[in-house]
Amino acid sequence: MKEKVVGVLFGMEDHFPWALINRINDRNESGVRAEAVRISHVEDRAETPYAVIVDRISHDVPFYRTFLKCAAASGATIINNPFWWSADDKFFDNLVAKSVGVAVPRTVLLPHKQHPPNTKGNSFRNLEFVDWDGVFDFLGFPIFLKPAYGGGWKDVYKCHDRAEFFSSYDQTRDLCMMAQEAIDFTDYFRCYVIGRKHVKVMAYDPRRQFHERYIRDYVSEHPGLVEKIERDALELCRALGYDMNTVELAVRDGVPYAIDFMNPAPDADPFSVGEQNFEWVVETVASVCIERALDPPGYEPTGSWPETLGSKKQKRRETKKKGGAKKSPARKKSSPRKTTRNPDRKGE
Repeated sequence: MKEKVVGVLFGMEDHFPWALINRINDRNESGVRAEAVRISHVEDRAETPYAVIVDRISHDVPFYRTFLKCAAASGATIINNPFWWSADDKFFDNLVAKSVGVAVPRTVLLPHKQHPPNTKGNSFRNLEFVDWDGVFDFLGFPIFLKPAYGGGWKDVYKCHDRAEFFSSYDQTRDLCMMAQEAIDFTDYFRCYVIGRKHVKVMAYDPRRQFHERYIRDYVSEHPGLVEKIERDALELCRALGYDMNTVELAVRDGVPYAIDFMNPAPDADPFSVGEQNFEWVVETVASVCIERALDPPGYEPTGSWPETLGSKKQKRRETKKKGGAKKSPARKKSSPRKTTRNPDRKGE
């Protein structure tokens, strides 16, 4: 049987990549070995030597992202799929979450504060001034301001009033930002999801220092809640097409809200996640890599969100054909609200 090679593509991190390589090789599975990916220039006729590649760095290196797409085109299984990952943003993923029955905070997508590169005022002729009163009425304070494309808590602001919000928004440069309802949670969980079937639920406190965030075990104390969290985490990763992800959920009034779930190269350092969680991640990812190498997945290496979103659209069409949806109770009319047109606050 031809040897199957699992490659790990990584950057500055040391612990997880080498631990994963060593674990796969220590398993001594017939015909499977692991190594750090070796890459130089990429020819358009080249075929990849890897059956599986675990990607830990292409979000920071465009050359690596294109290399991984080429490797996928020549038959490699990439964890995580570079095409699907490239298509994601946090605002769109909220729609995906709702399509599979996972609660998310109320969220608004905002225009760039500053013009993106190679644009100017006339580039935004279709853009109207932002109705800030409407935004604040919809979300309520406090509000989290965060990039639609981003991670690692970079450029994230918690705003308690309008003045604090605008002061923060003014610092966001040309980033595409989201404003999101803050969930006043009683419990918070972070889940590793591996291979779209293995879930590790961890009690977590995002308010602490990184190395103190993983706290005591809640599984025995909250069995029903943990079941719901496992289900939500799996549904999200299956819809998103992620074989390695972390999903963070904040619990308010017994309902888990998905707060952060676009982490396809999640933190796996033993210093921050703890030795026990680190061991679980290494062992589980090794098992999935070997499984993928020996028996490539029989499913498309993409998510299910086109089907879930498409089915919702089809249901709306069918409802209209049957005579329309039931009308919602009439709302009490409110007085007209003026749209804010302060030039310093405009959404260009």
